[in-house]
Amino acid sequence: MGDTGPAIRQAARSTGPERRGAVVAALMLAMALAALDSTIVSTAVPQIVGDLGGFSVFSWLFSGYLLAVTVTLPVYGKLSDTFGRKPVLVIGAAVFLLGSLLCAVAWNMGALIAFRVVQGLGGGALQGTVQTLAADLYPLRERPKIQSRLSTVWAVSAIAGPGIGGVLAAYADWRWIFLVNLPIGTVALWLIVRHLHEPERARPAGRPRVDWAGALAVFACGGVLITALVQGGVAWPWLSAPSLALFGTGLALAALVVLVERRAAEPIIPGWVWRRRTIAAVNLALGALGLLMVAPSVFLPTYAQSVLGLAPVAAGFVLSVWTLSWPVSAALSQHVYRRIGFRNTAMLGIGAAALILLAFPFLPYPGAAWQPALLMLLLGGALGLFQLPLIVGVQSTVVWAERGTTTASVLFCRQTGQTIGASVFGAIANGVLAARLGGASDLDSVTRALDAGTAPESTRRAIAEAVHAVYLGAAGAAALAFLVLLVWAPRRFPVLKE
Repeated sequence: MGDTGPAIRQAARSTGPERRGAVVAALMLAMALAALDSTIVSTAVPQIVGDLGGFSVFSWLFSGYLLAVTVTLPVYGKLSDTFGRKPVLVIGAAVFLLGSLLCAVAWNMGALIAFRVVQGLGGGALQGTVQTLAADLYPLRERPKIQSRLSTVWAVSAIAGPGIGGVLAAYADWRWIFLVNLPIGTVALWLIVRHLHEPERARPAGRPRVDWAGALAVFACGGVLITALVQGGVAWPWLSAPSLALFGTGLALAALVVLVERRAAEPIIPGWVWRRRTIAAVNLALGALGLLMVAPSVFLPTYAQSVLGLAPVAAGFVLSVWTLSWPVSAALSQHVYRRIGFRNTAMLGIGAAALILLAFPFLPYPGAAWQPALLMLLLGGALGLFQLPLIVGVQSTVVWAERGTTTASVLFCRQTGQTIGASVFGAIANGVLAARLGGASDLDSVTRALDAGTAPESTRRAIAEAVHAVYLGAAGAAALAFLVLLVWAPRRFPVLKE
């Protein structure tokens, strides 16, 4: 396919200001749904388990959703480049709503987990296609505005999810956690169907060829490897037979993916995604972002409650302050990258993030709540300066027919980084606790002992040291992202003229 710049300009004209505003509203609603369902279930687990049972497998309510979202991102990205964004988004939203309805009527834990996977199959389409459409609808100079809005929606929804879930479970019924998606998703779907009009594009001769074999191989490989990462060190030891078997199977399936994709006429993961320096560098850098984000989002609330002695609501506030600075910094980043370029702006942001993460272990013990809150405010500003220039920049280096695949590869790497980070940093935290307290201590059992008032002061100090170690690891991930951009990314992104 040739340059689709005229088609994109035609899309902007045919959509019009009113229609574009309606489409943006739909995209923000869809993004809110995808973000909420990543976190909203967490505080309702006691009610769900009390009603349905299945305590031993409830973690798959989160893992199943995450797995389905992550492994479908590359598939939906390629499909949106082949058939257009609208049909993929409409089908994905419909699948997500169907999954939500099925979750609301689940009769046991097994059924609820299966229906969460269905939700995730639709959620993958929501995440990837929303980000791609945002780039389609706006020219380069206006993309920071829409991307910062989407970042704000994602951050606020992800932080608000546990609170909303807890309120619904306590004062209504846990099934409303899923039923509330239906009216919101229906409005978003209606706005997309009515107001999104994509232009006709030049298509290759003959029927579009879909690499279903590659899609199945990607799904199987991603599913096995993510299962190994999520369950390793939790359901079984890292060096146990189940863990080694899953990793071995995943590596074999990865080799199969490479073989299938090399032979496919229209591969789901084309080779150019990794052959082009800009895309490959952004993928790796945002994979490192996913890795480092685990430190504050997973471990800071535990630190705030167990070390600082804050209530859950106050602990959530300490974390949530980065949602204030992140979108503001992202919106203002355009004034920086227009002067010094996408790469240098991102390096400035991630370099600052590394220093902020390194400062965390030097906080006084036990300290005051405003100290980690201030660091989180600064960290949000640094990461906004890092992430948005990379996403806007890499989307601007490809034509329309490659944008869905490119955006999906970026989001896939970020999601995979978060999965790896949860496993790696969980192992680091548990290792530090075991070394400080002796025996096979882990973070969950230790924090439960603190809540029950049965743990000594040395336990609180051990938790602080474990979280400090995690933050040092996150600083290392930030340094890795900095090095990737410095060594691999081109000094100036090869932005296409619009």
